[in-house]
Amino acid sequence: MTSSTFIIADDHPLFRGALRQAVTGIDGDQTIIEAGDFEAARKAASTHPEADLMLLDLSMPGVSGFSGLMSLRAEFASLPIVIVSATDDPTTIRRALELGASGFISKSSGIDDIRAAIQSVLEGDIWTPKFYQGGQEQDPDVADLINRLRTLTPQQSRVLGMLGEGLLNKQIAYELGVSEATIKAHVSAILLKLKVDSRTQAVIQLGKINMAMVA
Repeated sequence: MTSSTFIIADDHPLFRGALRQAVTGIDGDQTIIEAGDFEAARKAASTHPEADLMLLDLSMPGVSGFSGLMSLRAEFASLPIVIVSATDDPTTIRRALELGASGFISKSSGIDDIRAAIQSVLEGDIWTPKFYQGGQEQDPDVADLINRLRTLTPQQSRVLGMLGEGLLNKQIAYELGVSEATIKAHVSAILLKLKVDSRTQAVIQLGKINMAMVA
């Protein structure tokens, strides 16, 4: 009998319970780790390198929009991440996939659909809701921005996400356990890669990616 390890990252206990119910219906033994905020999700991925799949809510304490996905995708390249979100418009789905998600599950999905999505991704496929038609990014500036965001290192992705949360360099340094000089170096590298002149402009660029999620 197969054994699988799943990380369920969502700040709503009731929905974590629904995801747990879906996962436990899959054949084989399951180990399920739950995380209620972004830092707990990151820690779970770090301490469980054997994890087969992460189910990640886009909107969680400690992270803003797609920055959490970008950071985890960069840091844990071999871990399939499926986005689970109540914001399920085509633009949000497409950008999640372009930023490295292995699938997208709408929070309006039933247990059977969630289970089918998980099984599909475990088999190596990409899962999207049935209504999703695919297509290319309509905004060329956003398409270019996504390509530039992909060049950020894991730490740079985390720093950019924290900038988006409004944290100062000193606060980011404390959170990441590094020196303020290190954070300044990361910020300089981020500005260079995003082709902007200030941290404010970098946050504005990040906001362009998340605009589709504003409901």
